Amino acid sequence: MSERETHLVELVDDDGRVVGETTVATAHQPPGRLHRAFSVLLVDPEGRVLLQQRAAVKTRFPLRWANSCCGHPLPAQSPAEAANRRLAEELGVDPVDLTEVGVYLYYAEDPATGRVEFEYDHVLRADVPADLVTRPDPDEVADLRWVDPGAVVADLDAHPREYAPWLGGVVNRLLHPTDASRPGVPATEAPERSGGR
Repeated sequence: MSERETHLVELVDDDGRVVGETTVATAHQPPGRLHRAFSVLLVDPEGRVLLQQRAAVKTRFPLRWANSCCGHPLPAQSPAEAANRRLAEELGVDPVDLTEVGVYLYYAEDPATGRVEFEYDHVLRADVPADLVTRPDPDEVADLRWVDPGAVVADLDAHPREYAPWLGGVVNRLLHPTDASRPGVPATEAPERSGGR
């Protein structure tokens, strides 16, 4: 078990209100416990997003393509602060300005590892330069690639098992930002359902 599996995370209700805390490992044991998480999408000047292929040693959805970076804030830590910490650890990226574009609530079971994702996921966007320097940690990241988000959506439909199950919802939040104070409510549209619950 990695050291991060022993870190504490916030348990939350469906509205994101804190109801307790537990370890990362416990939160991801079946049947899963709803907890706060974040997903980062780094966006270049052409509008492409940086995807990472998760390392083979990951305890959940190894070797699947996912968003630029993801993780869990510590209790009382802001998602943006936690995200910049993980961007440095996973990708070797210096701190960036992050904007929350919505929240994605989802549930997914990993058939390969038996672990569960049940997350109240703050989706964060950062606009980065075309020459962004990355130094990925091979224990975290197997590969990186820049992709048009529309192409990601199309390929998710064609090859879903190549991607982390949360990526579609995360990219959807990027393409259709929501009111962060009202998860699942698009900023300019009627409410929508999100997640696979």
